[in-house]
Formats: sequence, C-alpha cells, structure tokens
Amino acid sequence: MLRMVESAANRVTQAWCRSKPALHMCVKGIGQAVVAQCLALTIIRRAAAYATFKVTEHMIMFRAALVGLVAILAVSCGGLHQSPGPEAQTAARNLAEQVGAPDSASGSKFQLFARVFEQVRRLYVDQVDDTVLLTAAANGMRKEFPEPAQVNEAKLVDAAIVGMLGSLDPYSAYLDEQSYKHLRDQTRGEFGGIGLQVTKEGDFIQVISPIDGTPAAQAGMRAGDAITHADGHSLNGLTLRAAVLRLRGPAGSRVLLTVKRKDLEPFEVAIVRAKIHIKAVRWSLETGIGYIRISGFTTKATREFVEAVETLRSEAGASMTGLIIDLRNNPGGLLEQSILISDALLESGNIVSTRGRREQRYFNAHGGDIALGLPIVVLVNDGSASAAEILAGALKDHGRAILVGGRTFGKGSVQTIIPLNNKDGLRLTTARYYTPSGNSVDGGIEPDVVVAQDPNREGDEQRERATKELSKLSAAR
Repeated sequence: MLRMVESAANRVTQAWCRSKPALHMCVKGIGQAVVAQCLALTIIRRAAAYATFKVTEHMIMFRAALVGLVAILAVSCGGLHQSPGPEAQTAARNLAEQVGAPDSASGSKFQLFARVFEQVRRLYVDQVDDTVLLTAAANGMRKEFPEPAQVNEAKLVDAAIVGMLGSLDPYSAYLDEQSYKHLRDQTRGEFGGIGLQVTKEGDFIQVISPIDGTPAAQAGMRAGDAITHADGHSLNGLTLRAAVLRLRGPAGSRVLLTVKRKDLEPFEVAIVRAKIHIKAVRWSLETGIGYIRISGFTTKATREFVEAVETLRSEAGASMTGLIIDLRNNPGGLLEQSILISDALLESGNIVSTRGRREQRYFNAHGGDIALGLPIVVLVNDGSASAAEILAGALKDHGRAILVGGRTFGKGSVQTIIPLNNKDGLRLTTARYYTPSGNSVDGGIEPDVVVAQDPNREGDEQRERATKELSKLSAAR
C-alpha cells in the first residue's frame, strides 16, 4: 500500500511539474502555513499514515495528490526567489531616494523590499496600482520614523514593508525570523504564548477565538473581544504583527490585557503565558452519539479525526446513531487538513474553490464516507473561522450535515506563505474561498438552526440543541 501511495504522489508531482513550468503558481490555493512540509520524507510519512485509514483507493489517491501539491510548493520555493522585475527595482530606488540614500537601492535591505513588492504585484488577490503600494510603503516608513535620515536602512525598509502590506488587508504580513518560526510551530500544534487567534479590526485587535485548554481560554477570553491595551500599552493603530509581539513572551511571564466586550465597560484580564501544546481532536461517546471536538486544523488533524471516527464506531457498534462535530472557537489552520476531513465524509462533489487574480482552483471529494452515512450535526459560532468554515460549508452545502449555533466568523481569504530568505517570509492573501454553492465565506456562514449561547446559563445550550437535532435526523433515516 505504501508503494502505491508513494507512486501516486510521485505521479502527481511529475504531472504538475510538466503542467506548471512556472512552479511558483502552485502556491495559489494551497492555503495557510503549509511551508513547514517541505521535505520529500514528510510526503512519504504522511502518505503512509493516510494509507492506514480504512478508506477507498480514490480517497488515498486524493490525499496523495494533496500531499504532492504541498511538495511542489516546497520545490517551487526557488521560483519565488527570482530577481525582482523592473517595476519593483524602480520602486526600491524611489524608496531609497526618499530617505536620501539613492546609492543603497541595490543593497540587500532595499532588494528585500523589491522582492516583497514584486510578490505583491504578481500574486496578491486584487490588482493594486504600483503608486498606491509605494505610497503606503513610504507612509508606513515615515509614520514609524518621522526623521528617516537618522535611522539605519534595515529599520526603514522593515517599516516600509510593514506599511505596504498593512494597507492590503489584516492578514498579509512580513514574517521576520521570530514570526516565521512561530507560524511553523503553530501548524505543528506547539508554540509559546497565551493561546489567542486574533485579527485586526479597526484600530484594535479582535479575538477570533481562544484555543482550547490554553491560558487565554482558562482566563475567560471570548470570540469577539477587543484587546485595547497590553501591560498598559495601547494597541491602537499598531499593525497586527506589532500587536501580537506585545502579547507574546516567555512561558511563565505575565501579561495584563485591557479588554472591551460588547456593551460592557473595559476590564482587565491577567494571563500567564505558557508553552502550548494543541491536541487537534478530542472525542467521546455518549448514549450512542459520537462527539468529536476539532480545536484546530494542525498537521495531525486528519489522522486524529479518522482515528476518532473509527474508535467511536468500534466502541458503539450498531448502537451508533450519529456524530456531533464541534467546530466552535476553531480559528482554522491548514487548508489541506480541512479538505481531507471534508473528503473523508463526502462521497462526491466540490469541497471548496479558491479564486485568485490569476487562476481558480477546485478541490473535489473522491468518495468513501468513513461515517457510513450516519447523520451529522456541526456546531459553529462566531469563533469558527477559515478552515473550520470550509469544512462546515462543504458539509452544509452537500446536505451531509446541518449546522447548529451562531454565524461563523467570515474569514474567506487564502494566505500563502512565501519564503524570502532562509529565515524570513511573506504571508500574502492570494485568493478567496468559496463554498460548493458558490458563496463567499466572507461575512460568515449562517447555521441551519440558530441557537444563542447564554454565557450566564449553566450547561451548553448549543450542544443540547445539536443532540435534539441529531435525534430527529436519526429517527428520519
């Protein structure tokens, strides 16, 4: 079996290499944070793990194809390092002249700016005028350093890059060595911090969701909370990257957050940072109903999900009546993992499409429902984002599950991780997600059954309603 999957991965890789002379294009649509899987050895190890699942050959081939595409992203990284074009070089010279250092335009730091400028021009989801980009870069630089002639070039260029990317959207960002490492750690499910997934909303930082079992979750942080200060320092006007750096720190250190929650007066929350280890999937069996909690789409999510379904089926036997999949406060993660889990539950049809400026990509199911047609209810809320919305949208649109809870967060954009040098990179929005029905994920996905969770009420109203809805589906079979 391993040889078959390895051969499939090789064939997919070879086919894509033949069909994509400009290999950098395959980064579009693969999704967030897949750069950590860049070695061929990882392909074989994953393929071997997927091959152990009790699924059809079509599903195995599909998984091999996805892993093969991840490999192409790795080998195509060299294509992303090609010399910046004349427009990007002109922008770098213009920026150097603005700081009074025209002779430095060919230096390493201004060439870094040129490379980032080139990637934005070619790959950003929307076309942006060169003048607009350069103006945003210059404004970002001068906002950070009003007297640029007195500042070293490295700091100036970093500020220019941050200003340019910050003008695009809340998710595109420059990743320095520390941020790049943190992102890789997140995709593996291990990192240090307080355990919040955040975004930029206006002038402040908004919580997408707290991560299960982390200090932030234990401190009572909620999806939708706005963080206005960290240790007394205002986050107003900071870039997302700068604000996140204020929240991070060594395990055991303390951070005091000022939080604004809906109509309440601002209040303070003290959180002790920790080394965070995320278990992507947890499960339990209750009176014939399998409950599966997916807290994030890490590299282990699919393997753990399939293990959960097979364990529950084995324990329950014929008494199994259905599944509740809990995606509440799931901030997303790896697109490939969301697609793989969707494919494991769907017999056919589109899972998700990604549409960028240069191309559209479609990911389809290839048969083999590991739940064997059992009814499914999916729990969602305003903390369900990105890859979580892909899974929820696919199951809803195909009628494979009903959604219970609240409208999802609405993060409908694809971020591609582009290595720049050995230790830094660029996170760039390159496409948008669309569900099988053709609807954009932006704005969120409305559940079939809306249930507001009262934070002051004991018990889990949404889960209780999910159990009732699952009983109805089971009785109707």
